[in-house]
Amino acid sequence: MVSTTAEPPIDPNRPSSARIYDVFLGGTHNFASDRAVAARTAELLPQTPMIARHNRAFLRRAVRFATARGVDQFLDIGSGIPTEQNVHQVAPEARVVYVDIDPTAVIYARHLLGDDPRLVVVHGDVREPAPVLDDPAVRGLLDLSRPLGILMVAVLHFVPDSPVLTEALRIYREAAVPGSVLAISHVSASAQPTELDRVADLYNRTGASLVPRDREQMERLFEGWTLVDPGVVFGPSWRPDPGEEVDDPAQFLTLAGVAVR
Repeated sequence: MVSTTAEPPIDPNRPSSARIYDVFLGGTHNFASDRAVAARTAELLPQTPMIARHNRAFLRRAVRFATARGVDQFLDIGSGIPTEQNVHQVAPEARVVYVDIDPTAVIYARHLLGDDPRLVVVHGDVREPAPVLDDPAVRGLLDLSRPLGILMVAVLHFVPDSPVLTEALRIYREAAVPGSVLAISHVSASAQPTELDRVADLYNRTGASLVPRDREQMERLFEGWTLVDPGVVFGPSWRPDPGEEVDDPAQFLTLAGVAVR
């Protein structure tokens, strides 16, 4: 199913957070400018590729948690490039709307996902929920009278605090009926501050502001929702599968949490 949003142009000379993330996940939909930022990031934080893989593992676990509660439709905001183990692969019977602000992510997702009637790809900004929720293709796919899984995985740390963000989160919350699930992962401000400051400066110079938040700040992103155990924790500690446990979860610098309505 095709969204009515147009495919925006791509600038290969301007690094993009989605394409940089694609590099860390071993994807091929990236350019030299993205690989240069990824390489520099890995110099500053050598565990960055592992952080990306653990973050994707959290996404898989969060989707399985939601499906176990009967959720069979998802709104994946900041979905990135479909590199591996996307929502529709974890929950093959579900209907999924993928949303990203990055033109590359939108174009490649539409190309790779094709005309699957269970999937829609939308060019959109997490801070502007109305164009996404009002998109005819989205409304044709999602039934907002039923529980919805909202995924904001590794996206909100690119959005500074503002009344606009607060209002956007409220609109998403109000669009989700009881029984819905919200999953967020986010770069943490509570570990390795010097290295993280350097990475933030690097991203800021690419035009993608990186805004780490601590646990208390991240918990506020769940306002109006009820966090499930174990609450907001470092990503690898959120209900890890056998073999995914790590000795020092804090070194992965990513907080994660899942909440319900």
